[in-house]
Amino acid sequence: MIELYLKRRYHPEGTNGELTHRGQSVCSCIELPWRGNRRFISCIPEGRYRLVKRRHPRWGEQLAVANVPGREGILFHPANDALAQLQGCIAPVATCTAPGEGSHSRIAVERLKDLVYPVLEADEEVWLVIVAEAVTKAA
Repeated sequence: MIELYLKRRYHPEGTNGELTHRGQSVCSCIELPWRGNRRFISCIPEGRYRLVKRRHPRWGEQLAVANVPGREGILFHPANDALAQLQGCIAPVATCTAPGEGSHSRIAVERLKDLVYPVLEADEEVWLVIVAEAVTKAA
């Protein structure tokens, strides 16, 4: 079993995060802004979710986030602009360039798959833990 941690930073225009495994960066991520977990327009709630493989009729094998309260079909897939290209899914990116925007998403997706797919193929569990980045206040 492995656990991945997605530490988020929320912005009105989009959500940015850093995905790590054992304290090491895997990739950055972009998502829609938090809008109360509303379908198609919000990122998913913070929490712990199991990751599984799903077969999409058009896009082939995908990494899916299972058992999201009130949601279904949440995937990790390529996108560089959350508002234009996502409907609640998570897009791995090499670098966040602005709130909800990033670059080189396809490369980041492949990096994530290279880490996760061998674990899933060995019939082991993969978990995603989503948390908000701690905000430190200046003295």
